[in-house]
Amino acid sequence: MSPILLEILRYAYWVLTVYFYLMFATIIISWTPLRTSRLYGLLERLTSLYLRYFRGWIVIGGTLDLTPMLGLVLYQLLLTLVAGALR
Repeated sequence: MSPILLEILRYAYWVLTVYFYLMFATIIISWTPLRTSRLYGLLERLTSLYLRYFRGWIVIGGTLDLTPMLGLVLYQLLLTLVAGALR
């Protein structure tokens, strides 16, 4: 693999990993009273680009939406593929 492509994959992996943790934080904060904070609003705007496709599929009790967790699992698979390409 060319050194330039390898460096691009490393950078992409780093960016995707940071985005993963932002999504994880958004989901966790959405279950707390901090949901009304400005931080949550910022995180929601950043992560809704991806997570909005998963909202509303599996809702428990009318209020607990677990489908963003499915989005995280699929996203983790993508991270695993990129990490595999780096080896």
